[in-house]
Amino acid sequence: MKIIDTVPRFLNNYEPSIHFLRSYYAEYPTIFADYFALHCKDADERHTESIKKYPQHFTVIKQVHENILPIIQEIAAEYEKLYRITFPVDINLIVGGFGSNAYTNHQIIPDITFALEKLSPELDHLRVIVAHEFGHAAQNIISDHAGMDWPTVHWTSLLIGLYREGVATHFSRQTVLNVHPSIYFSYNDEGYEWLSFAEENAEAIKKAFADDYKVLTREALFREWFSINGGKKFGYSRLAYFIGDMFFQLKVKEIGEMEAIVAWKDEGFEEQLEQWLFQ
Repeated sequence: MKIIDTVPRFLNNYEPSIHFLRSYYAEYPTIFADYFALHCKDADERHTESIKKYPQHFTVIKQVHENILPIIQEIAAEYEKLYRITFPVDINLIVGGFGSNAYTNHQIIPDITFALEKLSPELDHLRVIVAHEFGHAAQNIISDHAGMDWPTVHWTSLLIGLYREGVATHFSRQTVLNVHPSIYFSYNDEGYEWLSFAEENAEAIKKAFADDYKVLTREALFREWFSINGGKKFGYSRLAYFIGDMFFQLKVKEIGEMEAIVAWKDEGFEEQLEQWLFQ
């Protein structure tokens, strides 16, 4: 595991200009090519808005930066202890443009990126989101060891995406203990009401997702159910994460944790998930 820490370059040289931002991005071209391709609009108007926001976030960025470095090591050690795996990947720390907070790259054994301006500095919040992203990488590593036939994976399937979010949420519960259950979904203290609503309306939420799955385009389904900008149907965004967790916990009860983690390598798995969705 290698930490690529771009944050000092940002903080120590910051100037409120698009020229500075573009020079910062240019120093780490691969990292920011991935970031702007999928996680944030690369446009001068977006960068201008970010420049307006940064002064209010400098203190938090510094706190997150100080706190996240030892937490990354702590979480990696917990995965090694519990699952006997290590992470042969790059961990990228960036200051982004207020897009995604954290993500894994599109690789079989994926690099992981954390955008510090979007993270809470609270230690348990950071532990959970680091554990969640490490969980995506852990699933791929464990699946690779189990003989996954990677060319057959339907990466663009939102059903597979649903399941993978359930797996990552499970991993975060296993590796970070004694936090409020909502933090595994919100990564901050603002998810109590979200989780209460989801638990009280689980079957209605599942049915609504199934109905939308039948009629919406992939883009519209992703926005409504996976994106922080969605949630128009119930007033709560990212409810797909809750549905994915429901499905994965059911699989754990049926076949055990490790088999459930690698179940996506089995023929007919996506059809199995679809069948559950429409029950």
